[in-house]
Amino acid sequence: MNRRNTKTVDAPAADDRKFFTLEEARRALPYVARVVKDIMACYSYVLELRERLEIPRPDDTTSELKRDYETGMEKLNTLLEEMQQVGVELKDFERGLVDFPAWHDGREVCLCWHVGESSIGAWHELDAGFAGRQDITLLEPVIAGKRNANPAN
Repeated sequence: MNRRNTKTVDAPAADDRKFFTLEEARRALPYVARVVKDIMACYSYVLELRERLEIPRPDDTTSELKRDYETGMEKLNTLLEEMQQVGVELKDFERGLVDFPAWHDGREVCLCWHVGESSIGAWHELDAGFAGRQDITLLEPVIAGKRNANPAN
């Protein structure tokens, strides 16, 4: 079997992914911020339930905890699917760190935001992550709302 021609079922096709201009990302941010805050709260709740399943309190009922945990996980998955549908990538559940895929100078970059920031003011290379964040003003074509062409299209 030629491994080069095989695809992972879960991997999205490159042309199916959404890429944002800075303007588009900023327009989506109020909605994304609300969903991220819901995800953070749900994630915290699910973690607490998991801890209580591992070390129950005297008044805990295991069957209720399991049911609440499963319900919480379903809600968390639904919220994560919402993020996928928007086209953003949640990178950190506890910090509320989000990347908006974008194109700049013929390469994919990430416009970066996290809970507590008032707007999208940073970006990073794909392999740089949060530690490699740079000021958004370095991406002039994206700031102007111009879309740098995705070479795949």
